[in-house]
Amino acid sequence: MRPKIYLFGDSITEESFGDGGWGASLAHHFSRTVDVVLRGYSGYNTRWPLKVLERVFPGGGVEGGEEEPPLAVTIFFGANDACLPDRCSAFQHVPLDEYKQNLLSIVSFLKKRWPSTHILLITPPPIDEDGRLRFPYIDNPLNQPERTNKAAGAYSEACISVARESGIPVIDLWTKMQQFPDWEKAFLRDGLHLCPRGNRVVFDEVVLKLKGEGLSLETLPVDLPLIADIDTKDPLKAFQM
Repeated sequence: MRPKIYLFGDSITEESFGDGGWGASLAHHFSRTVDVVLRGYSGYNTRWPLKVLERVFPGGGVEGGEEEPPLAVTIFFGANDACLPDRCSAFQHVPLDEYKQNLLSIVSFLKKRWPSTHILLITPPPIDEDGRLRFPYIDNPLNQPERTNKAAGAYSEACISVARESGIPVIDLWTKMQQFPDWEKAFLRDGLHLCPRGNRVVFDEVVLKLKGEGLSLETLPVDLPLIADIDTKDPLKAFQM
């Protein structure tokens, strides 16, 4: 069986298998080498996944026919935790200190279950507050953005801190995207979710980080013989090796 890479996160992960999505691009990039498995849950903060980790991920080890550990897991939460507690999406808000502890708990769970698996954290993206006002998800009687870029930045810093404490790599998406001009409309379609160019940024960064962990097309074996390796005069020979 091919090894796996799990994508674990909120709606930005759930939507990543859409047209031009960063998850779909990863699946295409690693075709014939890795199965990219989607575990995205729209609207989730870090508090809720802690209740269902055992249901989201299969058991560890290979005894009793259980699966091999995945090569890697990306963890991409924080955009919902960072909802402001006095705005219309307050039910999704998780205080900053709890967010950090929740991330540590998720990382600890995965490390215990799969000690050899590479874990990659991704910070929440920056927020275009104008976009959030124009595309609210629920009734917004205050007419104020339920997320701010300043709050997203604080949660991004907490995510980076968790990566540092845990000794694992992190993609600082909040900072990376803001290095580009007009990032608000170039990368975000509604002030939060990614448009194709934003998805491309995430894809490029994930591929780069995984390569730094030794996971790349150059190092991963290809599943079954390539057409170029099949002898036209004796095609079945390639399948006897």
